Amino acid sequence: MGVLVDSQKEGFGSSWGGLKNLVRRKQVDCAHTKRLDNHQLAKELTIPHLIAVGVGSTIGAGVYILVGAVARDHSGPALTMCFLIAGIAAALSAFCYAELASLCPSAGSAYHYSYICVGEGVAWLVGWALILEYTIGGSAVARGIFPNLALLFGGENSLPTFLARQHFPGLDVMVDPCAAALVLIVTGFLCLGIKESALAQGIATAVNVFAMLFVIIAGGYLGFKTGWTGYEVPTGYFPFGVDGMLAGSATVFFSYIGFDTVASTAEEAKNPKRDLPLGIALSLSICCCLYMLVSIVIVGLVPYYAMDPDTPISSAFASNGMQWAAYIITVGAVTALISTLMGSILPQPRILMAMARDGLLPSFFLDVNKHTQVPVNSTLATGIVASILAFFMDVSQLAGMVSVGTLLAFTMVAVSVLILRYVPPDEVPLPLSLQESIDSYKLRHNSDAQMINGENPAKSPGDPCLPLLGEKNVAVDCTVVEKLEALSSCTLDEENRRKIAGWTIMLICVGAFMLTFAASNLWFSSLIRFTLCGAGGLLLLSGLVILTCIDQDDERHNFGHAGGFICPFVPLLPISCILINVYLLINLEVATWVRVSVWLMVGVLIYIFYGRRHSSLLNAIYVPKAHVDEIYRSSGAIL
Repeated sequence: MGVLVDSQKEGFGSSWGGLKNLVRRKQVDCAHTKRLDNHQLAKELTIPHLIAVGVGSTIGAGVYILVGAVARDHSGPALTMCFLIAGIAAALSAFCYAELASLCPSAGSAYHYSYICVGEGVAWLVGWALILEYTIGGSAVARGIFPNLALLFGGENSLPTFLARQHFPGLDVMVDPCAAALVLIVTGFLCLGIKESALAQGIATAVNVFAMLFVIIAGGYLGFKTGWTGYEVPTGYFPFGVDGMLAGSATVFFSYIGFDTVASTAEEAKNPKRDLPLGIALSLSICCCLYMLVSIVIVGLVPYYAMDPDTPISSAFASNGMQWAAYIITVGAVTALISTLMGSILPQPRILMAMARDGLLPSFFLDVNKHTQVPVNSTLATGIVASILAFFMDVSQLAGMVSVGTLLAFTMVAVSVLILRYVPPDEVPLPLSLQESIDSYKLRHNSDAQMINGENPAKSPGDPCLPLLGEKNVAVDCTVVEKLEALSSCTLDEENRRKIAGWTIMLICVGAFMLTFAASNLWFSSLIRFTLCGAGGLLLLSGLVILTCIDQDDERHNFGHAGGFICPFVPLLPISCILINVYLLINLEVATWVRVSVWLMVGVLIYIFYGRRHSSLLNAIYVPKAHVDEIYRSSGAIL
């Protein structure tokens, strides 16, 4: 491998230049790329802060409603198993996030990891989809606060007029000033500082957790008092069979979405290598335990077929003479929504800032306030857009679009773990300002190579070259040649291993898509379905076997901030994660995909006409990773 790789310059009229733009990858933040400007975020978060952010972003008011709908339609008393299976599936993605977050602790989450491991084109799509996810998600959550808040004050008519929803018949629009106001208030909190934001979210999360503990303890008391009548049903523990339970698991899987918010705050963690994996693992574990305990209690109080699908927990307590418990449950739902709203708005400014830092978005989103060390411009822009949507739009119809961004991010994070283990980036982009140092190092490297081969670089090829060593040392010369040939053979083997691993990872993704697409579309004929399922399953199984048999790349130990969490059971765990997330993506509604496709096409146009032209890697010079330190030393840069 040579010292210098061609700089990846844009070529609007060249298809190859455009392809190079899409696959160019940036470097992990390290001592060489440390920013000395005012675009650095404050390192304030510890493990308790990260747990508060993770639990608060994950546990929403959906759990207070979801248990009834899933139990009635899918699982019956086996609701607890649904939450357990969904929690295990979410843990697969959590393991992948934990490794990448500890190795690459910078703002941007899945966008950042995709840019480092996959390439600029995929990273842009992931970042653009995440922007949609957090904007729509925050607006939908804000819209859901008003009905629950109104219950605490005796109904919607009891709230002040300026907070009540108003319907405009001519425009057929139901405006929600309460939702818009809450979004702006939360945005103000987020502008105060990350530590203050985490504290406020922690308080709201604590109230919600106490409400869930009340449900568990009081419900357990009622269950032992009444004899757990919900489990004494003639249809048994699996009234809808195992298929119904798995369908319920796919539904409740989305109740675990939110732990990835912890990864988005990676740059603000005090000790990211230790705190981020623990924050992700503990927050997901707490959520899973609370979900399972609540489901155990609720399905035991009331038979699943008698559950109220809209207010299952409140109605379960009311049927046992505890109507007053509805107020505690409603307080928990309101605080859960407020905490989730903060968790929905918090990551987006970091993603906007990360994309602007890479030149893919205008520098307006890059500025960080000197006092609060928060990306204020990005936070305000996010809050204003989300509040406008919450005020004017009934975003419940768009809520499915949130799932696309999340599942796409989960998939790319799993793919990034496979790339990191088997084909980590072996070339590093250096700025054009180091061109002179790179050229100088290249000349010295070529000169040293000529000396090893017995050539005199000071002489021209036509000059006579007299032997400098006697006859006795010719054998030594041959030994050197043999060693160089052996080294070349090893290098060739390593290149072949990387090629095989790269193609295998790509075929795994293709196989996952073929298998899930064929299995999910019943309108295919049986022959086509079985053929596609067989081909996809064969690709997945072959990919698993090949990656298990070949060695992982030794350079993975030197990638990023070494010494952090290591994802276990690779390649099985990431492949399982890819399969689950692709299956869930395939099974989203067609209308959701149509809306998301429009948004992604807008993103493609923005990238073509702005992002690729302003990318920080536009004139980057790619050099082998092994030579980077020497080049920086020769340039006089401080290591």
